[in-house]
Amino acid sequence: MLGGLLGLVGLSAAAGILVTAAVTPALAISGMGASNTIKVFNSLPDFLEITPLMEKSTVYVYDTDGKTPVQLAQFYDQNRQEVQWDQISQFFKDAAVAKEDNRYYEHGGVDIIGTSRAVVSNALGQNVQGGSSITQQYVKNTLVQRCVSDAESVEEGEKCATAYTTADGSDGMARKLKEMRYAIGLEKKYSKDEILRGYLNIAHFGGVTYGVESASQYYFGVSAKDANLVQAATIISMVTNPNTLRIDRPDSETNGAANGYAETLAARNVTLAAMHTYGKITDEQYNEAKEAPIEPRITEPQAGCEPSGGAAFFCDYVINEIKNSPAFGENPADRLNLLKRGGLDIYTTLDMTVQHAAEESIYGKMPTSIDGMNVAAAAVTVQPGTGRILAMSQSKKFSTSQTGGDFTQVNYNTDKDYGGSSGFQAGSSWKLFTLVNWLENGNSVNASVNGLKRSFQMYDSCGFGGGTWDPKNAGEGGYKGGNMTVRAATERSVNTAYAAMASQLDLCEISKTAEALGAHRADGKPLQTNNSSILGTNEVSPLTMATAYAAIANGGVLCTPVAIDKIVDPEGTELAKPESTCSQAIDEGIAATAAYALQGVMTRGTGTASNPYEAPILGKTGTADEYRHTWIVDSTTKVTTAVWVGNVEGFTRLNRTVIKGTNGGQLRHAISRPIMDAAINKYGGDAFPAPDPDLTKVVTRAISDVSGMSVQEATAQLEASGFDVNVADGEVPSSVEAGRVARSDPAGGGRATLGSTITLYVSNGQGVAVPDVIGDEPGDAKQELEGAGFAVAVDGSCTADDARVTSQNPGGNTDGEPASTVSIGCG
Repeated sequence: MLGGLLGLVGLSAAAGILVTAAVTPALAISGMGASNTIKVFNSLPDFLEITPLMEKSTVYVYDTDGKTPVQLAQFYDQNRQEVQWDQISQFFKDAAVAKEDNRYYEHGGVDIIGTSRAVVSNALGQNVQGGSSITQQYVKNTLVQRCVSDAESVEEGEKCATAYTTADGSDGMARKLKEMRYAIGLEKKYSKDEILRGYLNIAHFGGVTYGVESASQYYFGVSAKDANLVQAATIISMVTNPNTLRIDRPDSETNGAANGYAETLAARNVTLAAMHTYGKITDEQYNEAKEAPIEPRITEPQAGCEPSGGAAFFCDYVINEIKNSPAFGENPADRLNLLKRGGLDIYTTLDMTVQHAAEESIYGKMPTSIDGMNVAAAAVTVQPGTGRILAMSQSKKFSTSQTGGDFTQVNYNTDKDYGGSSGFQAGSSWKLFTLVNWLENGNSVNASVNGLKRSFQMYDSCGFGGGTWDPKNAGEGGYKGGNMTVRAATERSVNTAYAAMASQLDLCEISKTAEALGAHRADGKPLQTNNSSILGTNEVSPLTMATAYAAIANGGVLCTPVAIDKIVDPEGTELAKPESTCSQAIDEGIAATAAYALQGVMTRGTGTASNPYEAPILGKTGTADEYRHTWIVDSTTKVTTAVWVGNVEGFTRLNRTVIKGTNGGQLRHAISRPIMDAAINKYGGDAFPAPDPDLTKVVTRAISDVSGMSVQEATAQLEASGFDVNVADGEVPSSVEAGRVARSDPAGGGRATLGSTITLYVSNGQGVAVPDVIGDEPGDAKQELEGAGFAVAVDGSCTADDARVTSQNPGGNTDGEPASTVSIGCG
């Protein structure tokens, strides 16, 4: 509609509108002349809201002193850093005014001469010409900026900006008229210096470089306040055609290093001439500057995570935390736009002391790639009680573009939704959750379980597991197990003992205990509850395991992991950030008792090789089938570290591989120990709370005399008393009826630890009762035993005249095999 009106008004009327409006802002809003054309102009809005510029966001870590922020990475759609008036060299201000709008400080927002020239050109059907004042250019850039900022993608923003800036004819006239009206309104609200500062911050200088600060840093490696005359004039000269006149393409045939950046050189000298003409520089300055060559010193900004070195995977985790957090927008696209356009300063949790130790330990012990295998290592350290991630490192290099065995963009430390993998089987480090559920059911860590390798009957109320299960223990031959306490089973990581524990529990409830402690599959699927799940078949991330063990070290309080400490916007206002959620996941006494058992793993069990012996420490090792994956998760009260070493793809049996002089099955320990040593030296570690006495007591019960019972009857009675039962192979000589229980070990009438194993011996019905000869004279004893059908062996101590029998084997009133030997002694 506006274009049509202008077409009807015609050339002279349109020019009259612009000229009349350009004379002074007061005239433009006063209604003087009262013509229809003035009414058309006055009907346009004169208020333009100056929204925040699109600025790059910067991610920081604190240096090893814990106080000094150090840039880790930057993210942007437009590489811009807004600066204040006193942070801009006077050369920039003078160059912009001299070249773009020499009457800038005289007019009221619209340059009547320049604008009239543009109007004539457009009315003749030509492309929109220059002539816009600095204020009008600022308006145009602000409108383009808004267009780009509202776009869903960079491509959409570029399309919108191109459509706006290349309009011609009546559309171009409409744009000019709107810009002019906005410019007049803008000068009523802001001072000339404020508008010029805004223009210098918003202007485009080629590629993704915007604003004089980023342009100065990028093209010449200096800040805007330190730019000299030649540098400032060169940068300002790019305004008219930024992508043609940019000086970061040395191979360009038309404007490259070979011809001295000829096009930009010519444009720069035009700028210098304008500065000289309008008295901004002296003759001497002009003559010297125009002879100077263009010598760019391109300083590439740290865009993205790749330049972050060993911390690149942590950097990527931060970005994924932002992408997944509602605190940054309604959806992932909005959140990433805020990151790339919001000018945020993001201060992270990474501790460079611990991070350096992690990088040095991993890189020193695991190559980025090994011919013939695809194995890797990853380590993550978190802080119990806060969830802050202190270190995150892995053996491969981060890259979103490079390929090959040395590179990956997959973060092995975290879940798939956070840039990670689908996870790795946790092995026996998962036994933590069976241990905790055992305690939740009121059982003691000093209770005995029968870890003998055998079949177990499992129960799963979730309906996925249960039934008969025949697990095996680690080792080439498969350790046969035996009777042991839960504490010993934990220290030695005996699979069959843990199967015995789980057979008394509910697999579904064990899984719920794991979930309560933050455990979840890295691929986002529900936890599996099949029988072997208690031995760590679920694929998880190191960060998940570190979080769970940190809860044990923190009195059962689970704190979800976080990577961001603080976020500040360009105005210095602190913004909302993802927060760690801390909750009491398990009872404090249960956590203390679990910690009590897990400390033994690190002092006399499978985790001793990881113990730096600097502070009280708990932990658990894990090994997936055939050493596909190996783990160590250990924790003090202050720091928790999870280390994984395993197969990324394919299969290499780690314990049959030597990597940098260390057996692959032991690499986890060699990596973990220096990390925890550095972490403990910085954060310390206190004694863990005492365990719950009710969960550490040794409970004994009387053993029923089951001699003469059937095996089934004896088993039922002993199991009802809280014992495991094992039936010995074969039969033994006994006077008891064949097929029935001859005796038990320990024997009936005594006491044994609750949960311990009672072994039953089945009678063959052919035994003879052994007479009790204790106290008899040796001769009488020998005669009685021989009469019962036994051979007798008399000890030399029985030769004295007054000797009496004080010992016999087998003992009296037991069963013996006919014709077997009974030994007697008189000592």
